[in-house]
Amino acid sequence: MRLSPFTDEHDLLRKVVRHWAESEIAPHLADWEKQGDFPDSVFRRAGELGFLGLAFPESAGGQGGDFWAQVVFLEEIGRVSQAIAMVLSVQTDMATPPILEFGSDRQIERWLKPALRGELIGAIGITEPDTGSDVASIRTRAVRDGDDWVLRGSKMYITNGARADFITMVVRTGELEEDDPWGGISMFIVDTSLPGFEVSRKLAKSGMRMSDTALLFMDGMRLPADALLGAEGEGFRQIMWELQGERIGVSIFGVAGARAILDQTIRHAREREAFGRPIGQFQAVSHRLADMATEVEAVQALIYECCDLWTRNVYATEEVAMAKLAVGQLCNKVADAAVQTLGGAGLVEGTFISREWLGMRIGRIGGGSDEVQRQILSRIMGLA
Repeated sequence: MRLSPFTDEHDLLRKVVRHWAESEIAPHLADWEKQGDFPDSVFRRAGELGFLGLAFPESAGGQGGDFWAQVVFLEEIGRVSQAIAMVLSVQTDMATPPILEFGSDRQIERWLKPALRGELIGAIGITEPDTGSDVASIRTRAVRDGDDWVLRGSKMYITNGARADFITMVVRTGELEEDDPWGGISMFIVDTSLPGFEVSRKLAKSGMRMSDTALLFMDGMRLPADALLGAEGEGFRQIMWELQGERIGVSIFGVAGARAILDQTIRHAREREAFGRPIGQFQAVSHRLADMATEVEAVQALIYECCDLWTRNVYATEEVAMAKLAVGQLCNKVADAAVQTLGGAGLVEGTFISREWLGMRIGRIGGGSDEVQRQILSRIMGLA
């Protein structure tokens, strides 16, 4: 990979995204977090500006850019809010890529193109009340009935679930076989306007409150035949492919958030005085910040390596698992060190540091927990 993956066009895009993030998103974050919600117009505005389809081909309604354009977008949103980066990443890196990769022309017209315009909001449906990272154990089931599918089950902790117009969902369509534990799973595009779909509960969280997270029920939903995404029984392979892109996406905006926290903490250490001098001149503080800066740069390099591999269509399971694990731990370590450095100011409700400190904790859980990433790496090393 070249020293910098970004061109002049990427740099111009970064300025445009940063202006939008700082002028139209950042001023409202404290209120949105307090309210536990944000307006759907954020999606529409991002669509109007072309941000939701940066790396999608023009034939599918996108801007025809490369993946590094998407990196720029996620980094700039991650600088101001992990919560908004999360909900927009669900739209751009989780719910819609499988439609492009596995969908029919009709599905692209019906779901993908309006989603890239911000007219439809998507979600990804994997986790259930009794199963999370163990995708092979999902219980939500779709059964054929004539030309339709009848869907029953529930999904839990679904980001965008309370507002989604469609959910790219993995469900069981066949029996769990001992000799094929990953078979019998299919992927569907679930239209949430159909009878039988219910947002049972919007879950209150301690962090990322503005990002809606929902418990969903599907009670005898009749899905048309063309709700099936790709081939029946291919859902496990499809969702494993999706998770690679998802983990890269959350890693990109995660480290961008960690860098933003570090920058603000350094500024505070230069300006805040104690015992007659800036606190940054005390070795306990300066060395802490030096360690933070070193770790941010190291993890950033790993993420960019993953991005480079992704652009070359390399299925880099090992590198992506390492990046996801490293970013989750980095974000929490940097945020905690920032709070320690700021003292009481780091805990004041409504401030950037306190909001991101709480929100970053999800990074070690969502998209495959730390434990799952360690298990993946253990298997690759021949230890599990």
